[in-house]
Amino acid sequence: MENMREIVARLVAEAANGEMVFATHAEMALQVRRALDDPDCSLDQLAKLVRAEPLLAARVVAMANSVVYNRSGRAITDIRHAVSSIGFKALRSLSMAHIVRQIEAMSKDDAHRALAGRLWEHTAEVASLAYVLARRVTHQDPDTAFFAGIVHEVGGFFLISRAASFPGLLDGPLEGWYRSGEIQLGRAVLTGLSIPQDVVDAIEVMWKGYLSLPPETLGDTLLLARQLAPIDSPLNELAGEGGGGTDRAQIDMALGEETLSGILEESAIEVAALTAALHA
Repeated sequence: MENMREIVARLVAEAANGEMVFATHAEMALQVRRALDDPDCSLDQLAKLVRAEPLLAARVVAMANSVVYNRSGRAITDIRHAVSSIGFKALRSLSMAHIVRQIEAMSKDDAHRALAGRLWEHTAEVASLAYVLARRVTHQDPDTAFFAGIVHEVGGFFLISRAASFPGLLDGPLEGWYRSGEIQLGRAVLTGLSIPQDVVDAIEVMWKGYLSLPPETLGDTLLLARQLAPIDSPLNELAGEGGGGTDRAQIDMALGEETLSGILEESAIEVAALTAALHA
């Protein structure tokens, strides 16, 4: 078998050359993303596109009915109302989540699908925590932080989806240089998916792993969310790396009157609701 460096180099080339192949479900979500980039796109046009992809529609309705977006408690059942309730930024995040889930589904091996499933659980936790941390701690745009959390492991999903072509690749511990390989592949896939530069920059901060105190930037938001996520990335485990700890006492001191534990406790229902919507 080729060594890990050679494999990642091949996968980077695939992503860089636009050779990532998506299932029909993901192509519909990509159409939604492209429509969102059109300043003339109307709510009715978006609702029509979302209706055409039932899995995405289910996630949009679930998000619209979550405690984060639906304070009245009145059930929202129609797509147009759901899209209007969550807004275009949240719809962009959900369409991207749909694309990532389709990359996860490309895995042909049962063990690889299980690995991708665990990676999605980690991703959903990070995205939901990033939303709350952006609003309560770093004062960044919560919807952008949510989007960044959804795509922060997309290179890992692509690696797993292609692992069947390289027997034994994920059967044992990954080599110690995996982190640099993840960065190379992650950059290529993020570019291939046309992820906005501010989000890519935030993920670069996460890869470097240096949290500023007090945490202030989108990168700090993402890094802190990853460190606090109760489910670590299974690829970190294969690489023999932990998710990285964080000194809560230091962070609490930097935050002043509010404590990180207090913020997380108060926001637990929101985090659970966002995570559930991503799993819908």
